[in-house]
Amino acid sequence: MLYDYTRTTAEGVARITDDAIDAANELIDAIAAVAGPNTIENTLLPLNETAAIIEAAYGQGAFMARVHPDPTVRIAATEEEEKLSKWSIEVVFRPDLYAAFKRLADRDLDATPEQRRLLDFWMRDFRRAGHELDAVEQQELKQLKHRLVELEVAFGSNIDAHTDHIEVTRAELDGLPDSFIDALKPGDAEGTFRVTLDYPDLYPFLQNATNRARRKELLLKKNSSVVADNRPLLEEALELRRRIARLIGYDSWAHHSMDVKMADPVRVKQFYDALVPRLREKVKTEHAKMAQLLADEYGDDTLQQWDVSYYTTQITRDEYGVDQYKVAEYFPLETVIDGMLNITADMFGVTYRRVADPAAWHPDVYLFQVTDQDTAEHLAHFYMDLFPREGKYGHAAAFDLVAGHTSLAGEKIRPIAAMVANFTKPTKEAPSLLRHDEVLTLFHEFGHILHQTLTRAETVRFSGANTEWDFVEAPSQIMEHWTWDPDVLGRFSGHYQTGQRIPQDLVDSLVAARDVNIAAANLRQVYFGIIDLLLHDDAEKRDIDALDRQAYEVNELPFPEETFFLASFGHVMGGYDAGYYGYLWSKVFGDDMYSRFQQEGVLNPEVGRAYRRAILEQGGTKDADDLLFDFLGRPPTNEAFLANMGI
Repeated sequence: MLYDYTRTTAEGVARITDDAIDAANELIDAIAAVAGPNTIENTLLPLNETAAIIEAAYGQGAFMARVHPDPTVRIAATEEEEKLSKWSIEVVFRPDLYAAFKRLADRDLDATPEQRRLLDFWMRDFRRAGHELDAVEQQELKQLKHRLVELEVAFGSNIDAHTDHIEVTRAELDGLPDSFIDALKPGDAEGTFRVTLDYPDLYPFLQNATNRARRKELLLKKNSSVVADNRPLLEEALELRRRIARLIGYDSWAHHSMDVKMADPVRVKQFYDALVPRLREKVKTEHAKMAQLLADEYGDDTLQQWDVSYYTTQITRDEYGVDQYKVAEYFPLETVIDGMLNITADMFGVTYRRVADPAAWHPDVYLFQVTDQDTAEHLAHFYMDLFPREGKYGHAAAFDLVAGHTSLAGEKIRPIAAMVANFTKPTKEAPSLLRHDEVLTLFHEFGHILHQTLTRAETVRFSGANTEWDFVEAPSQIMEHWTWDPDVLGRFSGHYQTGQRIPQDLVDSLVAARDVNIAAANLRQVYFGIIDLLLHDDAEKRDIDALDRQAYEVNELPFPEETFFLASFGHVMGGYDAGYYGYLWSKVFGDDMYSRFQQEGVLNPEVGRAYRRAILEQGGTKDADDLLFDFLGRPPTNEAFLANMGI
């Protein structure tokens, strides 16, 4: 039964959370009270049920902090998100629950491989909760973790709530098309326009505005967001993480974080050491070319961060004939969605049906049902919330609302997920027209949706995208490849006025321009990963500003003075702490998996169904290395990744 989000209230969000916690606690109390032997049926599976209850409560309640248009609901949902996170900490600290699981783990069990894996993971969780510490140390550990939750929730909430803009004249919008300007809100001064920090304003302005000073102003404003509010939270969180790691015997928070991932700090360092020198050598040529263009246009050859997107766009347009706004005319949102769904339906053996009345949290939201093509079995539902609005989550992400699993009563519970993004909104003159980078984002996030919705996992812990965190991006990054394939692009294009497919010469130019400034783009990803690791190393004290400058050097650009980007770097406080390296790390696997499609047919349904069975359906029921071997028939390599980088 789908939830009716149109009835959501602040009071209802709180009630949903409290009822879920009460129901989950009742199950846990029953586990602790088991009189006879602890078994899979009376211990492990009831705890799995509590995870399902809590996730469903998140989906109906706390998730509203990200998307609901009513600020009172968002505030209430933020409070409930913190409550759920703290409850999850309390569970793993319960000594009676640990005792029950220890008795279970000591028995000779008749368990499925997934159940045995779940038990092993819970025992690891109990160890990381300090059950081997003395009572005083464990109490300190619990208090530190509670406080860390408060900091992380507040940090993300501050980012979501922040709004800002610059006001520009019509002349200062030179380089931007009329369609962009028509969508801007008027400024306070007569004849001015507001360019906000929202992605549909920010990126086009940085890519196209000829006024260099205003590009700089906008970027510096973006990289100086919420500093007063979030810098103290980040600094406190880093110290808490260091203390938590030391309490339970890890050298650093990076070691603590990666203990449950594919990599470890040594392997990540080796990964960067092998990649970064090649990229830094390649970027010299890219920067030299842009610096010459800068000198020709402005008489200044010192390339800055606010110039890179601008000259990438110019080179793409002038040398390859690719005007992103002309390209966007062939990518109306509805056409792209239809094409994406048709392609993935054919490849993965599913059928999508759009639900006419989604009863969602906002009228703009779409809802789809997913069924199996061969059996007509209902598989899942997913929402799409694709346009920006005040107070909404400002990036692009996929969220679990209901976990696919087998319930305590033996019922197959099918997953529900939501894609949240911020694409260009429709105007009176035109529908939502996606730049190609927005098309790529749509496919990327839909890779997460497929991972979440096609799961066959029996347990919540391993359902959908609940894999090692440094593998979780691979099923989304593989999807990006289809947005660059010349034979596929036409299948999700159609001019918004004529319906004509994107011309082949424009497709060829778009694909040819794919690697313009590829080293600069990837070094920026490396910068994010390096600063994340430096923040979480074993240092007793750290100068965050100095570390940021140190990490930024990899970009081979001057550091943007008077900024503190880390205050709005949501990943570092939103689950990717000591894990941002995973974006490039998992790209190795996404590229490697796509190489099988390249060898056997990029739209080959046999390969697509093999990918569905080996990767998407398995979720986290196996280690990622084993999933990759099952699909590839060999250990993964970085050959495709390096070839795609051009190094």
